[in-house]
Amino acid sequence: MRNATAPMDFADMDPDDVASRIAGATPTGTAIRATPYRWPDPRSLPTRQWLLGHWLLRGEVTAIIAPGGTGKSTIGTALALSLASGQPLLGKPLPRGPQSAWIYNLEDSQDELDRQVSAACLFHGLVPDDCRNRLCVDSGLVQPLCTATEDRDGFAIAEGVFAQVAATVRQRGISVVIVDPFVSSHTVRESSNEAIDAIAKRWKRLAQETGCAVVLVHHTKKLGGREVTAEDGRGAVALRDAARVVLPLNAMSQAEAEELGITDPALRRSLVRVDTGKANRAPPDAATWIKLESQCLDNGDGSEPADYVGVACLWEKPDVFHGLSTWHLYQVQLRVAAGQWRDSAQAKDWVGHAVAQVAELSVDRDKARIKAILKTWKRNGALKVENLPDKNGDERPFVVVGDPVDPSQVSYPHPEKCGAERAESAAGDPC
Repeated sequence: MRNATAPMDFADMDPDDVASRIAGATPTGTAIRATPYRWPDPRSLPTRQWLLGHWLLRGEVTAIIAPGGTGKSTIGTALALSLASGQPLLGKPLPRGPQSAWIYNLEDSQDELDRQVSAACLFHGLVPDDCRNRLCVDSGLVQPLCTATEDRDGFAIAEGVFAQVAATVRQRGISVVIVDPFVSSHTVRESSNEAIDAIAKRWKRLAQETGCAVVLVHHTKKLGGREVTAEDGRGAVALRDAARVVLPLNAMSQAEAEELGITDPALRRSLVRVDTGKANRAPPDAATWIKLESQCLDNGDGSEPADYVGVACLWEKPDVFHGLSTWHLYQVQLRVAAGQWRDSAQAKDWVGHAVAQVAELSVDRDKARIKAILKTWKRNGALKVENLPDKNGDERPFVVVGDPVDPSQVSYPHPEKCGAERAESAAGDPC
């Protein structure tokens, strides 16, 4: 669609002239002038209008960046339902209560979008009355969206399209627009920083003019196996720079699984970490973990099986030290000091056996958790590894006591069973 914006051919332009051509494409109607600062009272300034945690902010653009298969659309559906229902489905507070959300998915059919939303509602126990008329869902296959074009005639922002989107946002009172994926919303070269910058800033202007938050879902470039950061969006970096919040998504790595004591490969593959890669208008958020579950729609019959659809929910990281205390570390140190314990988990005299004895764990079943516990104690200096001769005189890595626990600082773990007097006077084996 072409209208008021003049065509621009970036390929034939001097790079220094591109920005001025983009700026001049839409007439301002007034002369540019400097405005004296009015020095307002800081206490009188309005607070930022956060809608969902520190992920979505009125008048700003949020970019979600992730490789394929990490649940971008599934998480986007959960975000929209969280807003529409006013329920913190992903653990993020909604300081302004329920909000109208618009999912504009440009890849999936309307039937598939219905499956995604229905599955998420079934999983989270939502019914129509929870969302009322606050959820809008559209397929780009039915209602195409093209916000900018670039061809041999040049580059043009489709101002008429943005005007229609803005009118719909105002008419429906929409607070959040989710465009998924961003690459399908235009026909511009992804590598063109100038063009992508113009499109991203046009979305930002729409957000500011209508008071909504805009979420642009974007693919990553090839990463070679490393994790996603805010800088890894495919093509130009202009989208990242224009967005106020960037949320990189990463599937759980093998190293993270070992750190958390997770041994089930299927569980690990279902877990996605959401980082706040860029949030220059919010305090830093800790990573949020999302679990991708499978929900049956119960839509099958005798001739066809029912559909299973992915849904997103909050996942709480397990605490590998749950139920453990300084007393347990003290007991492990006593055993380590009294014997020879190998650092290798393959050895019969692996130090993990000492941890299992004290913590009442199974070396076979809880091996990953034991490794995570030992890793932490080595990192904080409570245990350390030294090369020492074994029974045959060959040097091997053994675990030895590092910084010893002060017995006077140890609290006995079972005073209700053993009596307060013994608990205060002994740090030995439990009764």
